[in-house]
Amino acid sequence: MAEKKKRRLFGIKQKKEEETNARILRDVILRFLARFDLMQIIPLALLLTIGMCFVHSTGQQVGGHHVELFSRQCVYLAVGVALWFTFILVDYRWIGLFSLLFYPAVIGILILVLLFGPVRNNTKRWIDIGPVSLQPSELGKMAVLFAVAWLASFKKVNINKIWWIGAVLVLTLGPFLLICLEPDLGTAIVLIPLAAAIIFAANLRWIYIILFAVFCIGLPFAAYNSPILKPYQKKRIDMFLQPESDRFGGGWNVIQSEIAVGTGGMTGKGYRKGTHTMLGYLPPKVADSDFIFPVIAEETGFAGTFSLILLYALLLFSILRTALLSPDLFGRYLCVGIAAILMTHVFINIGMCIRLVPVTGLPLPFISYGGTFLVAMLCYLGIAQSVYAHRNDPSTIDTNN
Repeated sequence: MAEKKKRRLFGIKQKKEEETNARILRDVILRFLARFDLMQIIPLALLLTIGMCFVHSTGQQVGGHHVELFSRQCVYLAVGVALWFTFILVDYRWIGLFSLLFYPAVIGILILVLLFGPVRNNTKRWIDIGPVSLQPSELGKMAVLFAVAWLASFKKVNINKIWWIGAVLVLTLGPFLLICLEPDLGTAIVLIPLAAAIIFAANLRWIYIILFAVFCIGLPFAAYNSPILKPYQKKRIDMFLQPESDRFGGGWNVIQSEIAVGTGGMTGKGYRKGTHTMLGYLPPKVADSDFIFPVIAEETGFAGTFSLILLYALLLFSILRTALLSPDLFGRYLCVGIAAILMTHVFINIGMCIRLVPVTGLPLPFISYGGTFLVAMLCYLGIAQSVYAHRNDPSTIDTNN
């Protein structure tokens, strides 16, 4: 009888231990999953899936070396996802200290590109590392994001003081000028809303915001009549205003893009059934990169493009929500800057395809083919996830002094 009671007590004790271990394991898993923002992950996963599908289909329809681009994009995607996970695991607050070395290193790389970079289409935008071509201008955006967010996060910094605004201008102007000299005006332009969004979030006074808006409105008119813009850049503006004046030349891409978007109708012609892509009306050179949006619009129609824009809106909302959840100013400004980069790329890319803005050559995030850009965008979202993951963690670095 005593032996039976002992066995029963041992069984109860073992069962309690198993329940305790299961509870601990469950809590660990739940705490781990709580570090991931599903509101970001779900639209991101869907956008990446759509992008890979259309890079593959466009390559198959266009043919030539474009068939190989899908396998390259898969490699870039794998690298990007690995870095995305890496940034989540690392406390984002270390990025500020990292920027002290990263920013000058990027300036040096951008100078090296101008001095020794290979010339392609009369530009110097890439560095070749074996079979891989990297675009350092993407590092320029990242350097400005880190440096400006880090500077603005210190409490002693009053962004409404003229010398602190000057410091932000200097940090932004260096990469801006070097990228313009490549020349890559489209990428350089992204630096302006990036820096502006961060200093706006830092409680910039309305008088400065109004002055900045006037400057942005007047800048295109002043630049157009100055020697800053190159002839081909002025031609892009002319083609934006009057593409019909050179229907079979400079205006061809814009006109065919509009036609492709319009012929998609409500539900589109079907996946891989877009006639503009198959027949080459959309130039194969840009159909899977800068002008991939018209391909999607023709094949999926209004329903597909509306869903695409909705996914971007959800992604943007998740980043801005993370900015509000951030435990410190540095994380907040990082997220605001990332949101500005995403929104600028989406607006300009879709806008140039439907003639809302001039053609600038900016890719569509997570959709267009482009290795360096895809990896960089996944790094940005990894940083935003890191802010979300560490929203309740005590800071290991004090950025608020």
